[in-house]
Amino acid sequence: MSSTALCLFVAITCAANVEADYVIRGAVVYDGTAEAGRKADVAIRGERIVAVGQFDVAGKPRVIDGTGLIVAPGFIDLHTHCDSGIVQPATRLNLNYLTQGVTTIVTGNCGSGPVDVAAYFKKIEDGGAGTNVVHLLPQGSLRRQVIGEAERPATPDELDRMQQLADRAMRDGAWGMSSGLIYVPSLYATTDELSELMKVVAGHGGFYATHMRNENTRLLESIEEALEIGRRSGAPVHLSHFKVSGQKAWGLAADAIQAVREARAKGQVVTADQYPYIASSTSLGATTIPARYRSTADLTEILNDERQGPLLRAEVERMLAERGNGQSIVVASYAKQRAWQGKNLKQLAEQEGKPVLDIVLEIHRNGGASIVNFGMSEEEVRLIMQEPFVATASDGSTQDPSADTLPHPRSYGCFPRKIGRYGMAGKMISVEHAIRSSSGLPADILKLPERGYVKAGYYADVVVLDPATFTDTATFDKPHSYATGVRYLFVNGGLAIDGEKSTGQLNGRVLRHSSPQTDVGS
Repeated sequence: MSSTALCLFVAITCAANVEADYVIRGAVVYDGTAEAGRKADVAIRGERIVAVGQFDVAGKPRVIDGTGLIVAPGFIDLHTHCDSGIVQPATRLNLNYLTQGVTTIVTGNCGSGPVDVAAYFKKIEDGGAGTNVVHLLPQGSLRRQVIGEAERPATPDELDRMQQLADRAMRDGAWGMSSGLIYVPSLYATTDELSELMKVVAGHGGFYATHMRNENTRLLESIEEALEIGRRSGAPVHLSHFKVSGQKAWGLAADAIQAVREARAKGQVVTADQYPYIASSTSLGATTIPARYRSTADLTEILNDERQGPLLRAEVERMLAERGNGQSIVVASYAKQRAWQGKNLKQLAEQEGKPVLDIVLEIHRNGGASIVNFGMSEEEVRLIMQEPFVATASDGSTQDPSADTLPHPRSYGCFPRKIGRYGMAGKMISVEHAIRSSSGLPADILKLPERGYVKAGYYADVVVLDPATFTDTATFDKPHSYATGVRYLFVNGGLAIDGEKSTGQLNGRVLRHSSPQTDVGS
């Protein structure tokens, strides 16, 4: 770094005035640490923050009046399913995340997404993106590519092939590996198989992010498996969308938190993320159909089979019974019958004059549906968000507001809900804690260099928000509604939101992991 650049980055102590393109004056800065906000000015030049504090400026930068506003690091969403949306012309701007103050998303979660990291990154770079993109190697998609959907352990040759592909993915810039252990074929991997794959990933400095095998009554067993994979491989462990799902399991949150605390106290690197809602969202099949039947094309033949038919029906009924006989499951997107969207399975059964079981099997035969499942306790959601190792993450996706669907509102409102409702308005957590869980903490989990904090020399991923209006407006009934309160948003120093209006600029970048073994450029 030149002496001139160094002087700019420590402008508070330099005699020379700061050269800047933008100066935000008089805002309260929450820098991404656990420290309370402090009044300071922030200067941006090019793609970098060049000064934070009190300083004089040279030239004629654009000055933004920050009086009454908050400046924070652009938020980092550790868990999204934006993999396909971020490369589509209609959604690559990722406006539903920009309006939340999100500047970086992580794709490849829950074991699903592109395995060829280099090709995926090229596609993003060729089209541009509104947000920065970090990618994880998806273990389920990796297994499908090598083994298919066979319900069996990997052979030595297959494991070797998956390890080779994992090595390639890490060399091409993946940041770790994710698993989705309730989904086919991810769930067919044993603890041994996952550990052997993670040894390769850990050798490149990557971490293990997991949608655990069970978030219900076997939650503690699932946490222990994740910890064991971390111990065997030496990789940091990250628990995706940390929650207790299903009323039968309510009360386990405190024990789950304690399990993580104990592992951390022993020196293991363990973190988690959470979305601040009492409902989850996934496919109806993953929620109500036993794994071995989910990818079966001829479901009718199985149902008519004298042995398998009754077994399948009994298992579906058992899974439904755990979810209020379908009352807690709302159809979010079902192409065959759009009129069914927004209704729970019990309502649909009454409407159609059929058992809930038949409604589930009918939807599954017709290509399936995405659902919203109201399965969490508000008390436990609040308990989990207070932990210093729990980051904020949406588990959402890029959205087209004109779509005829009713997705989970987290895709539009996760971060303002956490910071605005639970932090600023609800006082359940401090504002600095809420902002850290959305910026500095996820940057630390990723080991993401020079992002996640408002510091001189760091990339200018910066949000300027109005604490009086920063909130989520998306609801379960009307989810396609942008958040309010982001006055300005900088992504790599370029304005993505200016005066609460989108500029339409694709300022995001692919962020490549730099492996300690391969020195892949960032």
